[in-house]
Amino acid sequence: MNSVPPVAGQPRHDTDAVTAEFDICQPFQLDSSSFRGRLIRLGPALDEIIRRHDYPDELAPLLADTILLAATLASGLKYDGIFTLQTKGDGPVAYTVSDVTSVGDLRGYARFDADRLAEQRRHKGFQPDLGAMLGSGYVAFTVDQGEHTERYQGIVELRGATLADAVRHYFRQSEQLAASIKSFVSKDADGKWVGGAIMLQALPPENAGVFSEHQAGVREEDWHRAGVMLETVTAHELLDPALTVNELIYRLFHEESPRIYERRELRPGCRCSRERVTDVLRSLDRGDLDELRVDGLVAVTCEFCNATYSFNDTELDEVYAAF
Repeated sequence: MNSVPPVAGQPRHDTDAVTAEFDICQPFQLDSSSFRGRLIRLGPALDEIIRRHDYPDELAPLLADTILLAATLASGLKYDGIFTLQTKGDGPVAYTVSDVTSVGDLRGYARFDADRLAEQRRHKGFQPDLGAMLGSGYVAFTVDQGEHTERYQGIVELRGATLADAVRHYFRQSEQLAASIKSFVSKDADGKWVGGAIMLQALPPENAGVFSEHQAGVREEDWHRAGVMLETVTAHELLDPALTVNELIYRLFHEESPRIYERRELRPGCRCSRERVTDVLRSLDRGDLDELRVDGLVAVTCEFCNATYSFNDTELDEVYAAF
């Protein structure tokens, strides 16, 4: 990762600071303590993914959270493949899932029971929090770098009112690193979905084994101070495009000598294709496809992007002839 010089006295501005403040990941480091962080802002990419389906008002924020947090967690990993964040529960929402490729392609999808959700909505005092939507279940983090590599997965029970609470619980359970996160999703003045998150990580120092009690205490104080600063960030600050991400980082952490690194772009991107659907059809017995036939066509719809791929009999003959 290439870096620009540390912030000194004033926040760093990009040439097109305001127009390029969404669908980005901005990594940074607090030089005074060597804690790492990144600030994520999603706008058009998030809105496009959410609006590909007609989700109920109670469900859309949960899926937006899933997509935002997937991008946030993935941005702190070194991987060549796909990072997936998935929730699964026994409530009206069966699951939400979002994945992020190592080149920044995002996608997301939710499955839910409309009747159960409508029934839940009728309960007095209903709040669309994590428990009401998903019930009991778990959140899973998966890194898949291909068939010849070992797949990594971390799982923790759903706990808290928001998905961010569940993510915090996961890091509290982990002995590998300390992490703190603040995130918000909302609709802007034009009714479009936007989201913002900041995450800090305190990676174990290389010489942790020889840390003195005093050094360990100082590091703990540094972490506490950075966490207090992070907690002061507001939804307005995280989601306001007039406040550049670098200005916000400087506003929060200017006393910690923030160093700004090269930002990455994020974008909506589904990996479905007619070729992939063809491969799936070949794995099925052709006689079973009659159940999928509508108006003489076999149609397959991608759950993520809602694209539909249709095959007539002639095209199916070609599919199975090549098998």
